[in-house]
Amino acid sequence: MSLKSTFLRYILTNIIGMIGLSCYILADTFFVSKGLGVQGLTALNLSISIYSFINATGLLIGIGGATKYSIYKAQHKHNKANIIFTNSFKIGILFGIFFLLIGLLASSKLSSLLGADENIFNMTNTYLKTLLCFAPFFILNNIFIAFIRNDGNPKLSMTGMLIGSLSNIILDYIFIFPLNWGMFGAAFATGLAPIISMCILARHYIKKKNNFHFHKSKLSIKQITYIFSLGISSFITEIASGIILIVFNLLILSISGNIGVAAYGIVANLALVAISIFTGIAQGTQPLLSENFGQGNNKKILQLFKYAVYASLAVSVVLYFLVVIFNNQLVEIFNKDHIEILSKTASNGLIIYFAGFFFAGINIITSAVLSSINEPKYAFTISILRSGCIIVPLALFLSYLFKMTGIWLSFPLSEMITLILGMLLAKKSLKNSIKKSYN
Repeated sequence: MSLKSTFLRYILTNIIGMIGLSCYILADTFFVSKGLGVQGLTALNLSISIYSFINATGLLIGIGGATKYSIYKAQHKHNKANIIFTNSFKIGILFGIFFLLIGLLASSKLSSLLGADENIFNMTNTYLKTLLCFAPFFILNNIFIAFIRNDGNPKLSMTGMLIGSLSNIILDYIFIFPLNWGMFGAAFATGLAPIISMCILARHYIKKKNNFHFHKSKLSIKQITYIFSLGISSFITEIASGIILIVFNLLILSISGNIGVAAYGIVANLALVAISIFTGIAQGTQPLLSENFGQGNNKKILQLFKYAVYASLAVSVVLYFLVVIFNNQLVEIFNKDHIEILSKTASNGLIIYFAGFFFAGINIITSAVLSSINEPKYAFTISILRSGCIIVPLALFLSYLFKMTGIWLSFPLSEMITLILGMLLAKKSLKNSIKKSYN
């Protein structure tokens, strides 16, 4: 199979899987907007930033561990590869328990910190507490998805993600409407999805296709640091959305109140689907890059990087075309009460905000590529620029000048600045990587 065909096979399965994964939240947004109206949509948007922190932790451990696993596997260091898997699993359990304790002990305080007023406090607190209690399953699911994908079974990873998401959509409907469980039902359906996904992923073990196994080993600071260094770019890419969501929510509450937050919720959740596509391209390319890096195939590394950038640009064009043509129809899907100001605010926001994906897609891919070829320092720099270093000051400044329009503009402008800096770093780091492989 040619490199291009292999690349397409990996990214297509990952794109479909990541879109499915993003439907965890999109399904909640749709059913909550239909069942609980603007207040439910506002409460959900305040809560959902915490999901980004949980998911980011899973990606940090999963992508970091699986990347190192691929490198060891390509170098035929099987014991070291198994130790990486075992330690990734242990770290995932520890972080899962940490989030679980936050849910049990501090969800009320967290709801207040996120900006929930008396009208939406109970809804926000219910969703947060339930979601955090399922954190161990979200994290472990991300770890298994990454390792199984890098173990030569991207199709099963995609299937697990898709069936988990499909179950979330079905359970969302059942819990919110026939059972009338409200916000608890939405969160409970979302929490069950990774458990169902892991049941599907278990086929990799049942059919004995796994090359990784649990290996007796001590969890060391050195191992943790190494796993985190390779997963940090994926972590920051995901956590950036959570940080930005919190900042934007607080700014919008002061400008447009709960209606503004509901409008941003619509834009942010549709953007989550777009981000999942670019993340799918990045994660699909990652195992191929790690394998070729381990084998010293520098020409193929550069080819894969080009393919990923071209794929990103093609997706950006299609997405922006759809948003410009169908923005009103997309917004009305979530506007149960047909509130005119909500429709107008969200429609304008979509057109401005989605222009940022021409730059954001390449930034996500560049960061993941650099991490995959063992250049975590440069990957981290790009990711940290996206995490709020640029967009938060821009949002504060532009919202003061242009109110809601300024909020929307801050995303494309910050991604454009990051792209310029990122391309300079990518050029330098790819040269460094090629030099290292010859030494």
